[in-house]
Order: sequence, then structure tokens, then C-alpha cells
Amino acid sequence: MTSTGAVLVFALFLASTGLSSAQQPSRTTTEFLRTSCSATAYPSLCYSSLSRHANLIQTSPKLLASTALGVTLDSVRSTSAMMATLSRREGMTPREQGAMRDCVEQLAEAVDGIKNSIDEMGHITGSNFALTMNDVQTWVSTALTDETTCSDGFSGQPMNGDVKMQVRDGIVTVAHLTSNALALVNRYASGGIHA
Repeated sequence: MTSTGAVLVFALFLASTGLSSAQQPSRTTTEFLRTSCSATAYPSLCYSSLSRHANLIQTSPKLLASTALGVTLDSVRSTSAMMATLSRREGMTPREQGAMRDCVEQLAEAVDGIKNSIDEMGHITGSNFALTMNDVQTWVSTALTDETTCSDGFSGQPMNGDVKMQVRDGIVTVAHLTSNALALVNRYASGGIHA
């Protein structure tokens, strides 16, 4: 494994465990994170979800994108587990049960897509950069579509307000994190491997 690959694996480990350095990030690192997050659709969420990893990210667009994917993966997994639990709740209408089943399936696909993206980010080289980044962008974009499809299953016809609200809250956060991760992946892709 290359040193870049080892750093990336370590970054993803920290992102998935919530561990990070207790040391205050440098002003340069903080500015890099704020500037990068300002290019996303949800800059406050971007900054708050990634700032605890600032010392690891430093000023690396690759580590920023990879860490954003790791944070997103954790959130999608957590939301997927919540949805699976909700889907077993008593008293739901057949339409609600069907929407929940579809949602759980869509979130499982989103998890797979984000995991594939993280795996690919660890294998980027100069010769495969463009192709690999295209694959990563496609998987993250597809994960975002899966999440939106889940949410769409609860729109329209009347549904239990509590179930609908729990689903909406979980999916909105996941979709916003995924959107931000995609923006950071796109930014890294446009800057090239040495960005």
C-alpha cells in the first residue's frame, strides 16, 4: 500500500469512528475547510460534519472528499438502520409498509454506492485518475438519487405524520451530506490527482 493509500485508509477509519486529533486545527486548515464547504449546497452542514476531522484533512482535497464520503456513509448506515426499525412498526398502512420496504432497499443501494466510492478513492493513481473519479462521481450521484427516491415514496398521499416526519428528517440529512460529498468529490476531480 502506498503512503497516500495508508493515509486515506487512516482518514476513513477516523471519519467512521469519530476519532480525531484533540489539537486545534491550523488557521490554514480551517480556512481550507470553510472555503471548500462554501462551494457545497449546504455549507454549514459541511463544515460542522467535517470540522472535527480538520487536522487529518489539512489542505488535501483528496482527504476532504474521502472524509466527506466516510461521514456520509456513517449517516446513511445509521439512517438505514432507523428505517429498518421503523419498517417493523405496528399499525402502518400497506402503503406505508411498501414505502418503508422500498426506502430500506434504496438506502442499502446508497450504502453500497458510497462504499464503492470510498474503495475506489483508495486506489487512485495518475494513470487511472479520470476513469476512477468518473466511477466515484457516478456512484455518489446514484446514492443521492436512491435517497431522493426513498423520500419521494412518502410524498403525495396521506401517511402517518410521525412516520413521514421521521423518514423525512433522516433522509434530508443524509441527502444533504451526500450532496455535499458529491460537490467535494467533483471539486477534487476537477483539480486533478495532485490537488
